[in-house]
Amino acid sequence: MAVEKGIGFIGGGQMAEALIKGLISAGFVSKEKVIASDPAVGRRDHLAKTYGVRATDSNKEVVSSSDIIVLAVKPQVISRVLEEINEYVTMDHLVLSIAAGIPLRLLQDGLPRDTRVVRVMPNTPALVGYGSAALSPGSFAREEDIMLARDIMGAVGIVVVLPEHLMDAVTGLSGSGPAYVFAFIEGLIDAGVREGLSRPVAAELVLQTVIGSAVMCKETGRHPSELASMVTSPGGTTIDGLYMLEKGAFKGLLMDAVRAAVRRSMELGGHT
Repeated sequence: MAVEKGIGFIGGGQMAEALIKGLISAGFVSKEKVIASDPAVGRRDHLAKTYGVRATDSNKEVVSSSDIIVLAVKPQVISRVLEEINEYVTMDHLVLSIAAGIPLRLLQDGLPRDTRVVRVMPNTPALVGYGSAALSPGSFAREEDIMLARDIMGAVGIVVVLPEHLMDAVTGLSGSGPAYVFAFIEGLIDAGVREGLSRPVAAELVLQTVIGSAVMCKETGRHPSELASMVTSPGGTTIDGLYMLEKGAFKGLLMDAVRAAVRRSMELGGHT
């Protein structure tokens, strides 16, 4: 469902671009209703030329031109940005923050009292319409704000609503998760090359294997271990490969990677 509201992005990086592309492609908002700010002229030119949106170096202009404001800046600069836009934000604005690790408390304290805020943790597959996002509403967010935030993020993937204390876990899992998956894909491709396959052939086989496996998990609803057992014959090739993964603590390493990212998210939010 398309909206007539103006959507403004403060910060024009990769995640903002993913949302801009996804929202316009899904027909959720027209490009004329989108504005983005970024200090880098290269990013502004790229967004304007690629998606036909208005791009500016003024965060004030974004706020004054928008009904919905998406804070898409690095967590390290969020306090400065909030201070800069504070006097221009009104009760008519809905503010969505996708700044990793930044809690609702800090967002609400940095904006006028009663500002409607929703904290969101998306991920970059939103760029191709397969994003995963979690959102947590602030104290003054209304039910319709939550629904609107769900519609915005739902235009580029799936959405879950969670209590805020779980948002750091989401950041470490699905927020950082694509990087883990890309590293896994790269490793499999390199393994194919090591065994004599050309890189293009290895890449084609690996990508389809990963996509097909993920679709099997989602569409069958069966446990991953049950699906793995379907290709694990007694004394066969797969069990030898799985043994090496277990010997190297593969799943343990993944769990540690997620925990490390969760802890960093907590640090960025000022709580450990």
